[in-house]
Amino acid sequence: MPLKIYLGDLTYTTVTLATEAFPLNVGYIASYCKKLFGNDVEITLFKYIDKIDKAVNENPPDILGLSNYCWSHNVSYEIFKMCKKTNPNVVTIWGGPNFPIDFPSQKKFMERYKEVDIYVPTEGETGFSNVVKKVLESNSVDEVKQQITRSPIDGCISRNEQGQIQFTVPTVRISSLDEITSPYLNGMMDKFFDGKLTPMLQTNRGCPFHCTFCTDGRDEVNKVNSFSIKRVQSEIQYIAEHVPKNTHSLHISDLNFGMYPRDIEICESLAKIQEKFDYPKYIKCTTGKNQKNKIIKAIKRLNSSLRVTMSVQSLDPDVLNNIRRDNISVDHMLALYPAIKEAELQTTSEVILGLPGETYTNHVQTLRDLVRAKMDEIMVHTCMLLDGSEMNLPAERKKWGMKTKFRALQRDFTELSSGKKVIEYEEVVIGSNTMTFEEYINLRILAFIIFVTNMGVVFDAIQKFLREQDVDVFELYYRMFTNKKNSPGKTQKVIEQFKQATIDELWDSPQKLLENFQKDSEYKKLLDGEAGTNVIYHYKAVVISECMDDWTEHVIETAQMLIKNSNNYNDELENKFESVANYCRGLSFNVFGQDRLDTNPEYEFGYDIPSWLSPKNDLKLNNFKLATKLKISFQLDNEQYKVVQDNIDIYGHSRVGKSKTLKMLFSDGGQKLWRHPLVTSNQTTYLCWDDK
Repeated sequence: MPLKIYLGDLTYTTVTLATEAFPLNVGYIASYCKKLFGNDVEITLFKYIDKIDKAVNENPPDILGLSNYCWSHNVSYEIFKMCKKTNPNVVTIWGGPNFPIDFPSQKKFMERYKEVDIYVPTEGETGFSNVVKKVLESNSVDEVKQQITRSPIDGCISRNEQGQIQFTVPTVRISSLDEITSPYLNGMMDKFFDGKLTPMLQTNRGCPFHCTFCTDGRDEVNKVNSFSIKRVQSEIQYIAEHVPKNTHSLHISDLNFGMYPRDIEICESLAKIQEKFDYPKYIKCTTGKNQKNKIIKAIKRLNSSLRVTMSVQSLDPDVLNNIRRDNISVDHMLALYPAIKEAELQTTSEVILGLPGETYTNHVQTLRDLVRAKMDEIMVHTCMLLDGSEMNLPAERKKWGMKTKFRALQRDFTELSSGKKVIEYEEVVIGSNTMTFEEYINLRILAFIIFVTNMGVVFDAIQKFLREQDVDVFELYYRMFTNKKNSPGKTQKVIEQFKQATIDELWDSPQKLLENFQKDSEYKKLLDGEAGTNVIYHYKAVVISECMDDWTEHVIETAQMLIKNSNNYNDELENKFESVANYCRGLSFNVFGQDRLDTNPEYEFGYDIPSWLSPKNDLKLNNFKLATKLKISFQLDNEQYKVVQDNIDIYGHSRVGKSKTLKMLFSDGGQKLWRHPLVTSNQTTYLCWDDK
């Protein structure tokens, strides 16, 4: 009989789909094993927790391999424990980046997780197949344990017969990646084209940078290895031919996509697929940290389906030096904004709050500089301490006086068939020897206000108008923050809810967190979306779906106050501002309601706002005054309705589901979310910018 192997990269589905990517990682391992061992192995892949729960209880495998990320750590370990009960002889193998890099911590890890026989710390194909080879060489079940404990296994960390850690070469990488048979082209991924999951594409592995907060900053994975262009093109074609009609996205898992010359070829292939299949509409990836000119050239062909992500993390030189990120040219990244806009691409900038040496002042300055650089989206993440990152080393934690707490990961919880409630959590930095907890909370509120208000398209007109009046746009956000008590009622309420949720999500220890959510009443809060959410996305969804009108008025009133305080305020300026304000009101009106196709606000305009907003225009609003006022209706088209509805149908109508829907929709800056301005003239309606 063939050796029965189960491989899983698990996602939660309790309230909505938590991680939507295909299990490509374990697909590679399965393909490589199948190539080496053929009919001697029988491999089943899993993504959904309920399916692997049932399988290990009813028909347990000989080998169980599961991926280990912070979002699947606890559930994977519980599945190991369940499987050991039904088959005590099963060989359990864990793999992935969520593993300490220093030996003392590795030893503690293996002592803590006794149900894990072997850990594969880096790329898994070689290490996992070395274990399979050992098991296949065994003559009996009893001999299996002897085989895997007798001597170290290349590419693995295991235990000897006395339970002590042993390894030879803990990191084994394949340099010619085409040695790994494609799990798409051999059909292993076919069952995951289910209308829920999103296909994932990998064109290379490795990262040349050394960021201390990242598990990919280790020296072992600095060399970048690639799949052949022909292989990548074949996979793109295969995915497009098999993807369901309600799936609009593609993940590219490369760590620096677009930074290498060959990426332009890949983008050309994707563009041809888009033209033929109308897929993918959105491409999610991490773009390169240097060589932005190459990146822009590479993705110009992708019809604005891909955003340029500028992961600056901080703009303070001392902080960048502290996290070994000073080899990345931040100035070069920000200087390319004009070229990015000319290519009509959306820009996202990622920042991490709580990095070593960060203060309230230098963090605010980073945000101010990014707003001045006209980023379409500024996303501030709380600093996580990840196993496998240099920042999580005991010496680093002590050096920077890191104060940490624990919080439940959004959407990542379930109740297994055993009755055990499983919740994933993360450790986050909420203070240090340079930042207090109160400062952390205030900076989180400011980040929320920027994240909601600076979200591209909807408030572009106000931002451009402020800049014409030489008003710093950052002051709009900062004044909204300092003047939040005078904002409309619903806006005040949602900001206060966000603040309280930011405090309430934090726990002193993982034990207290896990014990709390074992209670039925507390677990229900997870189910109802009252706890365990991505707070910043969750409340952004609340704003857009429940109180967008109030938020828009708060933005307009704050902007008007800034303009009135300027030296050149007069009636004409007020009239211009009213046109700009109404344009924002129209774009943002009722974009999530069930009746959104039937509620189309109309305003009269004395200025041609759409032409003024064109990225190709550098003239001021004065130049777009109309001889006759123009009536504009703000509408959604059927395609917009369908894209939004398809995502809501996948992720659900709850606040949690709408939060995930918005996260997917904003992969292109929300272009598919906001209303279009249409001119109504002589009973004929047409897009404003089509007429210019």
